[in-house]
Amino acid sequence: MGSVFIAKLTYTVPIEQVDALLEAHLAWLKAGHASGHFLAWGPNEPRDSGMIFIRAASRKEAESLTATDPILVKGAANIEITEWKPRFVGPGLEAFGG
Repeated sequence: MGSVFIAKLTYTVPIEQVDALLEAHLAWLKAGHASGHFLAWGPNEPRDSGMIFIRAASRKEAESLTATDPILVKGAANIEITEWKPRFVGPGLEAFGG
């Protein structure tokens, strides 16, 4: 079934430049969700970063999946990927495992 990875994207450019990439970024996220890899995503507050929860067989696969994000391709963010081992998930969050 794979592991869950949390990808934190920290923006390196003004938010207006990130906003210009949002349409392509959201299309990329939706495609990743359709393929079964992206479980959840959204911006952080303050809006200087965002997170993506990824289901992948390995860190290498998670890195490969995120490498095609338009925000990263355009150099508008740095990424940090953390493997997460859920021990408990509440009702409605079964996709995260646990």
